[in-house]
Amino acid sequence: MKTVTIMVPAYNEEDVLYNLYARLQAVISEVPNYKFEILLINDGSQDDTINILKQLREEDSSVSYVDLSRNFGKEIAMIAGLDYAKGDAVIIIDADLQDPPELIPDMIKYWEEGYDDVFAKRRTRAGESWFKKWTSSKFYSFLQRTTKVPIQEDTGDFRLLDRRCVEALKQMREAQRYTKGMFSWIGYNKKEILFDRDPRAAGETKWNYAKLMDLAIEGITSFTTFPLKMSSLFGMIISFFAFLYIIWIISKTLLFGDPVSGYPSLMTVILFLGGIQLLSLGVIGEYLGRIFNETKQRPLYFVDEYNDKKVR
Repeated sequence: MKTVTIMVPAYNEEDVLYNLYARLQAVISEVPNYKFEILLINDGSQDDTINILKQLREEDSSVSYVDLSRNFGKEIAMIAGLDYAKGDAVIIIDADLQDPPELIPDMIKYWEEGYDDVFAKRRTRAGESWFKKWTSSKFYSFLQRTTKVPIQEDTGDFRLLDRRCVEALKQMREAQRYTKGMFSWIGYNKKEILFDRDPRAAGETKWNYAKLMDLAIEGITSFTTFPLKMSSLFGMIISFFAFLYIIWIISKTLLFGDPVSGYPSLMTVILFLGGIQLLSLGVIGEYLGRIFNETKQRPLYFVDEYNDKKVR
């Protein structure tokens, strides 16, 4: 009998965990001939999440939990879950029930047909503003044009991964992670399922625009050097026009004897060039910061407790 792990990263999700568990159990009951593990990752929650996870495990031995020592972020919580998952396949799903667990039987069906990565693509996205949808679309469009990796658009973390995909992802131990890009990077045989995304079942989203912007920067710097190339291109273009401007100024002064003037235009040019230089330094700094973090080679996370046992 094959084992399927349903992995759920959770951060301050006390309002939705019982509902999530009930819906997962309803789905599992419809899929016979499989052994299921429900693996919940507590990412340093400040509410009653960990106590609810312990209670669920007491009532159901198929429930497992990993309690991280602090809040490391969803990307790290997911790799922690993959490290502890026991299944022949792992299904990643968010705790907020925006991704319907009822798609799990279809994912398993396609997995049995030979697909290694069965991912759910959003057809519609209820409960999200037009601005968020528009910025998301533009970001993925930009990323697809600037990277050699075919990044999946309108696709989150909700997917089934075969064990060989899981083992491939476990080998990628970089500290600053963009898992959505990693799913595409590892390749393997993929299958798309379309669905309509629901609003959150309860609680509030943890993704404000600042965090989304940070995630976008992670995605860009992880999978493309396009910003560095653009900085070099800007430098060459500006240097070329600056050289032409210098020749024009010198020629004009020699031929017509114009006095030195133009303080406003001079300040405009200086400020413009200064802005371009700071922008380029900022881009270089982003990549340099990633190198700095990777060279420290710190563990990605620490676990405080796994299934009622303290981890030493």
